[in-house]
Amino acid sequence: MTLRREVTTPLLYLFILGDILGAGVYVLVGQVAAESGGAVWLPLVLALLLALLTATSYAELVTKFPRAGGASYYAHRAFGPFVGFLTGFCMLAGGIVSVAALARAFGGEYLAEFVTSPPALAALIFLAALGLLNAYGIKDSLRANVVATAIEVSGLLLVVGLGAWLIARGDADLGRLSELSAGGTGAVTATLSGAVLAYYSFVGFETSVNIAEETKDPRRSYPRALFGALATAGVVYLLVGIVASAAVPTSQLAESSGPLLEVVRAAGGVPPWIFSAVALVAVANGALLTGIMSSRLAYGMARDGLLPHGLTRLLPKRGTPWVAIVVTTALSLLLAVTGEVAQLASTLVLLLLVVFTAVNLAVLALRRQHVEADHFHAPTVVPVLGVLSCLLLFTQIEAGVWLRGGILIAAGLVLGLIAAHRSQGLDPEPEAESQEART
Repeated sequence: MTLRREVTTPLLYLFILGDILGAGVYVLVGQVAAESGGAVWLPLVLALLLALLTATSYAELVTKFPRAGGASYYAHRAFGPFVGFLTGFCMLAGGIVSVAALARAFGGEYLAEFVTSPPALAALIFLAALGLLNAYGIKDSLRANVVATAIEVSGLLLVVGLGAWLIARGDADLGRLSELSAGGTGAVTATLSGAVLAYYSFVGFETSVNIAEETKDPRRSYPRALFGALATAGVVYLLVGIVASAAVPTSQLAESSGPLLEVVRAAGGVPPWIFSAVALVAVANGALLTGIMSSRLAYGMARDGLLPHGLTRLLPKRGTPWVAIVVTTALSLLLAVTGEVAQLASTLVLLLLVVFTAVNLAVLALRRQHVEADHFHAPTVVPVLGVLSCLLLFTQIEAGVWLRGGILIAAGLVLGLIAAHRSQGLDPEPEAESQEART
């Protein structure tokens, strides 16, 4: 029995766009300004270009091997069970860290428009509510994502419109758009430091590979949906970065945990609480979707014997993996109360860079394996540049982030050795794509 192919190109486009857009830019524009200065748009553009390199590698692998499993499957197929497990574990850890960052962001200035709460308490209540929703079960999730994406986009377009109005009436400073330095660093260092945080705003496209088996004609649909969604997000983020920097002084933008709210306040005419509500929906939707992915990934790895079997326990009536939900939610809470948004976002980027390095290398390693059907073919230079881009971003991650992320990666290495030992002789089903090519 196979998964039904019901996801069309437009639905896949909206799925990817919904994963990319939202919480990152709502929260991190100020942090990017703190790293790079007023030229917020430049790290955003650089982050988009770097993300496109790895996205192109994903496009080749997804259209060549259109099956669920994503980066972990590609790494397993190319390099064996140890690298496959480590890649999957970094995806899981990245999801937990991402939820923690969003929980921390939820308790910032957007929430303060409605109620004042200590960040730790806000994160606790927020994650408890999301955990209960996750355990209860989500119906019509694809439709819900379309609605949430529409809300997220409307909020960002509102910021662009208000910023444009500020520029038109002469209340903005376009000179800030060329200021590229913060904290005494040089222009190159400032751009790269900002790009690490901006990179967080573009991640999300990598999770879409898990619905490849449910997509109609994925070899045709996936590249179009992927590159279309990234292009759309890039244009929206570029406009948001420009108007935010022009409308709000850099120091004010950098100090705010709700940076886009500063644009709304500066423009006037729109009650700040309305935009805050939109931003909270974006943050909550991103955290819920990521939390669902993380708990299901933990459940799947436990079912395959790669994590403790207790994570496979399901609620009798709801059929949801309640133990996996509790464990992943608790870990997100621990990270949320011990880290700041920028630290957690950089930790997620570190973990995903491990995944993306494996994916780019897998493209080159799997060139020796041929499939019958036509598929997207990335120029060889692209995965090579993808690997180099990951190495470049590795060098820009701070020591404190390496410590936090290094602990998670070390845990993955230990568990990966155990998983590889258990998986000796197992095959990642290399013949599957020849059957898929005929469907």
